[in-house]
Amino acid sequence: MFSVLKNRYEQGYRTCSYPKEKPAVFGRYRGKPLVRQDASPEWVEICANACPQDAIDVQQKKIDMGRCIFCGTCEQISQGEFVRFTGDFEIATAQKEHLLTAGDLPDLARHSKQHFKSLFGRSLQLRQVSAAGCNACEADLNVLATPFFDLARFGINFVASPRHSDGIVVTGPVSRNMRTALLQTYEAVPDPKVVIAVGSCTLTGGPFSGSPEITEGLDKILPVDLFIPGCPPHPLTNLHALLRFFK
Repeated sequence: MFSVLKNRYEQGYRTCSYPKEKPAVFGRYRGKPLVRQDASPEWVEICANACPQDAIDVQQKKIDMGRCIFCGTCEQISQGEFVRFTGDFEIATAQKEHLLTAGDLPDLARHSKQHFKSLFGRSLQLRQVSAAGCNACEADLNVLATPFFDLARFGINFVASPRHSDGIVVTGPVSRNMRTALLQTYEAVPDPKVVIAVGSCTLTGGPFSGSPEITEGLDKILPVDLFIPGCPPHPLTNLHALLRFFK
């Protein structure tokens, strides 16, 4: 017991102060893209042809963050003349169409469903479902339980059973073999319930888009309340989304 107290004293307080203060992310992190609307059509066309995810809308000069895997190819090719990825990790949306952006995103709190705030504002229990994910999104969700992020201090926890949860957090492209298990998990959650899609695979199929073995977008089979883009989304992106939408 004394050794535990001694260790705690020596380590000090390690939890980040977010959301009171936004912590700095490492320099190579690619967050919200800023698209130059005055970019030449040639640059836009070149970037669109090079994009491995077909995430660039040439006509509107926008990027679909639901399809984007934030590889940075378009930024490197155009050398920032068309798009520049910022360090802003607050990129979740309540509506899928808002993921198509030139860098402007609506306030997530204003677009959240207010009855969710009254129902789950003090306590939110979630069941995570990996529907054929690669474990990247899952790992960055698990890290929210560490002392640095300490998700539980906000009354949000991940639970073992869907019957004890208020909703599900889905990762992965939802393979054909996982579809039934996912739907059964959703049905086991008592009403009212929420559905949160995490990662480009869950939002649009990601790199597996076009394959007959996956579902190209969780919203095709379930009513999704919160969309969190990224490949994988930064832990702070997940934390921001949960706090702004539910708190």
